[in-house]
Amino acid sequence: MSAEELTKTSQYLTFTLGDEAFAVEISNVREVVDYTHITEVPRMPDHLCGVINLRGNVVSVVDLRLKLGMRATEKTVDSCIVIAELEMDGETLQMGILTDSVQEVVDFDSSQIEPTPKIGTKLNTEFINGVGKRGEDFIIILNLDKVLSESDLLSAHQPSGEMLAGSSESE
Repeated sequence: MSAEELTKTSQYLTFTLGDEAFAVEISNVREVVDYTHITEVPRMPDHLCGVINLRGNVVSVVDLRLKLGMRATEKTVDSCIVIAELEMDGETLQMGILTDSVQEVVDFDSSQIEPTPKIGTKLNTEFINGVGKRGEDFIIILNLDKVLSESDLLSAHQPSGEMLAGSSESE
C-alpha cells in the first residue's frame, strides 16, 4: 500500500500480541468483544480456534499469534476478540481475531508511517502495510486481507456464513 493510500485511512485500532503492538484499519473493525467461550471445530487449521456466538450469529475466530508464527495466545482477563469485516467475492464476512489486549484507536498521518521494511527475499511481508511511529514505539500495521487469506476465509465460512465441516468433498 502506498503512503498516499495510507493517508486516506488514518485511524487504526491498536492491540498487543505478546510484547508487540499491532494495528488494523478501523474501517475493517466492526466491534471488540470480551473473550468468551470458543467452541472448537474439528479438522480446522491450528490458527482457527473455533467459533463464537455473536448475538445469534456464528463467527469464526483466528488466533492471530499462531497465524503470524508466534506461540498460541494465553487467555487472560485482557484477552479480547476483534470482530473484523472482510470482503471476499463481493460479500462481507465477519471473522474474530483473538488478541492479548486491545489498546486504543489512534490517528496516524503519513509522516508517522514508514513503509514495510525490506527484511530479505525469504520472508513474506506483504501482510504488513507499514510501521507506525508513536513516540519511541513502533506499531506494525497489518493488512487483514493479506493476513487472513482467502483460503482461511473459505475454510471457515460458506457463502451463507454457516460453518463448514472442516473439509471439502475432494479430500
